[in-house]
This record gives sequence, structure tokens and C-alpha cells, in this order.
Amino acid sequence: MELSGAEIVVRCLKDEGVEYIFGYPGGSVLHIYDALFKQEDVKHILVRHEQGATHAADGYARSTGKPGVVLVTSGPGATNAVTGIATAFMDSIPMVILTGQVPTPVIGSDAFQECDTIGITRPCVKHNFLVKDLAKLAETIKKAFYIATTGRPGPVVVDIPKDITDPNIKIPYAYPETVSIRSYNPQVRGHRWQVRKAVDLLLSAKRPMIYTGGGVVIGNAAASLVKLTRLLGFPITNTLMGLGAYPATDSQFVGMLGMHGTYEANMGMHECDVLLAIGARFDDRVTGKLAQFCPHARIIHVDVDPASISKTVKVDVPIVGEVGPVMDDMIEMLASSPARPDAQALAAWWERIERWRSVNCLAFDRGSDRIKPQFVIEELWAVTRGQAFITSDVGQHQMWAAQFYKFDQPRRWINSGGLGTMGFGLPAAIGVKLAHPHADVACITGEASIQMCIQELATALQYRTGIKVINLNNGYMGMVRQWQEFSYESRYSHSYLETIPDFVRLAEAYGHVGMRIEKPADVRPALEEAFKLKDRTVFMDFLTDPSENVYPMIEAGKAHHEMRMAPGVSVDRELA
Repeated sequence: MELSGAEIVVRCLKDEGVEYIFGYPGGSVLHIYDALFKQEDVKHILVRHEQGATHAADGYARSTGKPGVVLVTSGPGATNAVTGIATAFMDSIPMVILTGQVPTPVIGSDAFQECDTIGITRPCVKHNFLVKDLAKLAETIKKAFYIATTGRPGPVVVDIPKDITDPNIKIPYAYPETVSIRSYNPQVRGHRWQVRKAVDLLLSAKRPMIYTGGGVVIGNAAASLVKLTRLLGFPITNTLMGLGAYPATDSQFVGMLGMHGTYEANMGMHECDVLLAIGARFDDRVTGKLAQFCPHARIIHVDVDPASISKTVKVDVPIVGEVGPVMDDMIEMLASSPARPDAQALAAWWERIERWRSVNCLAFDRGSDRIKPQFVIEELWAVTRGQAFITSDVGQHQMWAAQFYKFDQPRRWINSGGLGTMGFGLPAAIGVKLAHPHADVACITGEASIQMCIQELATALQYRTGIKVINLNNGYMGMVRQWQEFSYESRYSHSYLETIPDFVRLAEAYGHVGMRIEKPADVRPALEEAFKLKDRTVFMDFLTDPSENVYPMIEAGKAHHEMRMAPGVSVDRELA
């Protein structure tokens, strides 16, 4: 079978089992688009901006575990995709991005719509390729999928010059069944001796904590985490990216940790004597002041990426390997050992944690005549019975979603953690809905974030993705305003949005249902009505209290035990 380069690209995608490719056409990829037109196996989703393509592919990937696939043209097509590529890179999301390039003979001549895609994307991809030989195209695409989905996942760019896809040049096609890259051999199993050391340390703990991140979700290891945590009986906390890996409604879960984590999670981290960190990277939003991070703890760190271990926090027992197999080894060793954790010390530790829990650090004014954003999230959780896929943009609404929507399953919480990308939520929701057409999908956003990629409402209409947009509209760039209130003496420099569109009419102009909700009593009925409209996108504009802040909060330069609590929430000194 002889195929052109463009046909090879499409056939490779089919052989990889790709269901959707998200993209936007342009001159350098028109041969590929013509090849897509001639087949029906790989469905193309036409977005309205290349950033939207990457976020939609990202949402698809996060919710399924399969790689998201993107196709964009050269020059501005590629540069518009960079934000979404960097978003996926920071959160270790498997993606393959096919970018068009000017013909090989004119590369470097500043040809029309030429840019150095390889150079531009190098800092924010797991790897990238420039295809210069048609005979190596299929092998390169195979390598891209392999690299993107193994080890610590991430985005891989394949830059394809237009002459490589010329329909008049055909070669025999053979897609490799396997691929071998001498310099790339991800480690799967952790070293048994290191695992044994970790188990012995866990059994010696008096005040243990389990701290897990997005690596557990990405590694499809939630079942192993639940089994290990219940076997040990230890308290567990998740990062923002790790939510759902352990059921939020379970009594052993003490909430999210970090800058806007719960009092009990952060105090548990500060006072613990043994910390088991799994699939987490100790980022600054989690650690607070590094010099005072877990000052009493000996630390075990399990991660598939050796570069993440002891990168910011020196650990005592490093274990390199996929988190699922490592936890399975731990479970096996614990089950076969007669030793058990110190029951008396553990009971005393849980008693202390329950006192921290009694502070009720997420309390807010439930008697207000203004809509509180926390209340909207609570009602959303009740209406969807905690079963929805939730995407979010970035800001206060993101933190409230993380705090108040109780995720009991992995891959239901879809948000930009590491890069903090405004505009992520709407296109990501479209990708999620395409992957899970019969599920409820809601995008939690704010009036600033939603306008970053609001043109994707047209994509939602074209492909009939009945998503629900929960717009917590407070008239400000909320998190910016909060920082300005706390750190800049309430000088709200350019964080107030003076010209906010009529979102109801805007949604209707895009062909969707628009609702405006102004009273607390109307929140539940509006949500119930919206979710009954299964096949329609519904934009719900909730006018929320603009003075509301996200609490608790660890301010810059502070440690876990130095949280700023909401007004009216007091902490007894004996508890602290």
C-alpha cells in the first residue's frame, strides 16, 4: 500500500486508535485536511482558535487517559497553540500536536507563516520532532505517541513541512507495531529494597500523613491508593491535581492541602513525623515556606520521574517507578508482614486531626441575601449527585470548586493546575463531553476567564456538546482582587471589569440557552432546570457577592501552620 505523507498522517492516527483530532486549517496543513476529508474513522473537531484546540484535546486526555491530538498550521497556528501545550506540559498530560511547517527548501528564509516551532516549543514539551524525510514520518508519529503516553506523560510536537505531505509523492506504508528509543527507557517497577525501607518507615510512624498528587490520577492508580490508605488507616490529603484519586467523602480524607487547603490537612502536614508522597512534585502552592515544610517529618517520595525527586524538598526514601506498581508492592509487603502501625499512637493522632477538623475552616455566611459562590458549588454537587465531570478556569472559582465539590472518582476534576491558564475551562469541557457524551459536564468559570476562549461556544453548538457553564460573576478578576486586598492595601489596580457583556444575550446569540440568577433561592431551581436540558449548552450567569474571598489562605512566605482564616473563624491556640 502506497500513501502520500498526508495520507500517512491520517492512517497513523487511525492505527493509533485516535477518535478525535482537534484543529484549525491553514495553508501548510491543507494536504492533511484533504486526506481527513476522504475518510471517516478519525473525526475532526473544528475549534475557533488554536488555543481552544489544545485545551479541548487536553480535556479529552485528562478525562479518558488517552492522548489528545491536535492539528494546526504553521506560524501563528503553532504559536497560538503554545499556551495549551505549556498547560499540558506543566500537568503531565499526554498530547500529540501536529504542526504544519513551510516547505523544507524554504525553512530558514522567513517564508510566509514560518516560525521556528521546534525552538519555540522546546521548553514546554516532553519532546519534539521536525520531519525532514517522508520515509521516517510514520516512525516519527509512532515515537511521538509512545513518548507522550509513557513514563511521566506530556505533550509531543511533530512539525511537518508541507512538501512532506505532497499528495503526488507516495511511498509504501507500514506503521511500526513497537518502537525502541535507546535514550528513553522509563522505569516501571520501584526498587524492592527501597519499597521495603518505605514500608518499615511507615510502620514506625506515630503521626503519619499520605500526600498524593496528579501522578496517581495520571497513572490510573486510584484503586491501589484506596487499598493502601485503608490498609494503613492513615489520614490522606490530595493536591489540587490529585483530587478524586481518593474519595473526598471518605472519613480518612482530610481535604486538599496547600495555599487554599483545609486547616486539618495543612496542620497535619506541619505536625506529621512520616510523610508518604505519591505522584506529587512538592510545588510552591503546596509547600508554602520551604524552610518550614514538614519540619518534623521523614519523607518517602514515589514518582515515575526521577528528576522530580528531591528537586525542591530533600527526601529520605526515594522510589522511582510507576506509582501503581509501587503501591501494589507496598500492599503486598504490608499484607505479608506481622507488623502493624502503632494503634495507640494512630488513635491519638486521629483525635488531634478531628480537633483541627472541628474548626470548620470552610465556613461561609449562609444567611446572606447575596449569592455566595461556595453555595453555588455545593448546590451543583447536590444536583449532579457528585457524578459530573467538572472543568474549571483559573481563579477564585477554581479554588471554590476544589474545596466544595467532593470528587469521589478520578478524572472527574479537569483544571489547569501548574500553569494556571485562564480560558481553559470551556474548550476543555467540550473535549470532555465528546469523550463522555452521556455524562453531565459542567464548566465552572468567572466573567474574566470565560472571555479568554468564549468563541468556543460556537464549537459547542456545531458539535452539539450539551455542556453547562457555571459563571460565578463577581465583576472582578477575583483572585487578583483578593491579593490586592490582602497585600496592596485594597488598591484594586485594573482588576475591576467595567464593561461586562450581557452573558445571557451573548449565549443566546451563539445559539445556546442563557440564564441569569440573582437570588440564593433561585440557585437550586436554575441548576435543576439546566441539567434537564441534556442536549443543550446552558450558560448560567450567577451574580455573586464581589467581596467574598477564598479561605483558608497561606500567604507568600508563610508556612502551613500560618493560615489566614475567614473572618469569624477562630482557632484555639491549643489546637495550633
